[in-house]
Amino acid sequence: MEERLTKEELVDAIVKLEWNAFDKVENLGGRAGCQDDWNTFSVMRKSQYLAWPEDLLTSFFIDFTEANARGWNLITEKYGRMMESTAPEEYEAIKGQFPECSEKKRAIVNQIAQIQVGWMEDFAKEYPYMAGNARSIHADEDTPYNTSYETYLKGELLTYSDRTLGMYGQWIVALNQENQNLAKMIMTNTALLYGYTSLEAAEDALKKSESN
Repeated sequence: MEERLTKEELVDAIVKLEWNAFDKVENLGGRAGCQDDWNTFSVMRKSQYLAWPEDLLTSFFIDFTEANARGWNLITEKYGRMMESTAPEEYEAIKGQFPECSEKKRAIVNQIAQIQVGWMEDFAKEYPYMAGNARSIHADEDTPYNTSYETYLKGELLTYSDRTLGMYGQWIVALNQENQNLAKMIMTNTALLYGYTSLEAAEDALKKSESN
């Protein structure tokens, strides 16, 4: 009988799977500097997954291990799908490499993204300095050199299995009904992982550094 992973162990396992896949992504312009920056990658990804419920983590862990067993790189797919917005012409040339996404799946992803973009807008109003260090929010700000939060999120959600996407969507709806803000939850984790005592402490530190 396999020993059950704790939530923290599950998060670590997913982030390591992603890092190994990220390392193998081949960019049109050559290897990106962020592919050699484990510390930033680790903080960003752990910040997200520490906010997730354990059953959702387990489902996504299964997605990733099954994709690896098929020889399929989910991170390559994620970045490729983002190009539909950031580099449409290049996307047309590669889209046939990716699994078909039904209109129903795309509609679910768009509905989820609409909620999460709203959360990020609210977060940016409350914590402008923290938000200023994050991605631009909206897809209409995309360029080949700038991927928005909205586009990154949609690219990621489109790689989830139907099972994981269904679980994720139900969780997002529940958070919304409870007036919780996932963007704030994730950014709080980021602040703590960077050694700040709170989100407010991180915001104050960034404000002071920019005013100096």
